[in-house]
Formats: sequence, structure tokens, C-alpha cells
Amino acid sequence: MNKEVIELLVEGGNAKPGPSIGPKLSQLKLNIGEVISKINEATKEFKGLQVPVKIIVDTETKKYEIEVGLPPTSSLLKKEANIEIAKRSKPGEIVGNITMEQIIKVAKMKMKDLNTNNLKSAVKMVLGTALSLGLTVNNRNPKELIKEVDQGLYDNLLKWYVWYFKFFYWFNIWNNYISYHNLPNYKTLHKEILFI
Repeated sequence: MNKEVIELLVEGGNAKPGPSIGPKLSQLKLNIGEVISKINEATKEFKGLQVPVKIIVDTETKKYEIEVGLPPTSSLLKKEANIEIAKRSKPGEIVGNITMEQIIKVAKMKMKDLNTNNLKSAVKMVLGTALSLGLTVNNRNPKELIKEVDQGLYDNLLKWYVWYFKFFYWFNIWNNYISYHNLPNYKTLHKEILFI
């Protein structure tokens, strides 16, 4: 089976069949409109952000898969802070504020890309990015928070997030298993118990 991979950077939820996409897809004899529609559907949660996308095409059967990557850390932070551009007119200017919970959320999303499996390290990297963008965290300088993370002041919050994400990871695996094997899920069982 021969596979070809097309790597693109598209605007989330708004990919268009332009010169960077159209010719590549037409060479492989794929339906351009259908592929663009599927890319837009897969990237709609990142609306307005640049998102890396891989289209993996089986050149014999013309079947394809779309893999969506994550936008850069800076883009995710700008989205969390509700700012379009982190543009400072002078050094030290503050362009927005986000919470520590938002920092942890972005760190958890980007852990794989940050080449770490340690949430504490990922949080410190994301705090560094927030500092470079001119963002404050909980109305404080991210440098101060990096020191506090090192001192362990956020360990309980980080442990809670690790537990929270693990729970939903295993919950999704269980739901997928149930769906795949056509077993009754928790909603169906709940209804059966109530209406016996």
C-alpha cells in the first residue's frame, strides 16, 4: 500500500482550495471540495488560528485520513486571552491577562509538542511563552509564577488536573470500547434501571 502525506497549515475552520492545497489534491485525484469540507469540520474548534494538518492518502484506493495538529502555544494563549495580536509598543507592556488554570489547560494540550511528560515542566514553558507575549497570569508577572511552580505552590492544582485528564482519557476509552462492541452504555443502562 503506497501512502502519500500532504502537510498543510490552514486557518481553523476556514481552509480554502487555494494554490497551496488544490493542485496537490487534484494530482492525487481527490475530491477537493470534500477534502476541504472535512478539514474545516476537523479544525472548527481552532477557528481563527493557524492549524497544522496532515492528509494521509492511500494512492491506490484514494482513501484518505486527516490528522489535525495543535496550533502553536502562542496562538492558544492568545485565544485564551481573547486577543488577536500580542503586539507591544514598548518592552514590558501588558497586552492581556489569563488565569493559571488556562496556562495548565494549554500546557496539557501541548505536552506532546513540548517534548515532556511532566506537567510541571510544560506549565513553566507555557508561562515563559506568556511572558514573551506580554501576558500576565492572575494579574502577576509570569516570572514570579515560574518561581512559585518550582517551589511547589501549585502542586495540588497540577495533581488535580493530572487526575482530571486521566479520568476523561479512560472514560473515552471505555465509551469507545462500548460503542465498538455494541454494548449498552451508561446512559442506556441508566434508562433501563429507571424504567424497569
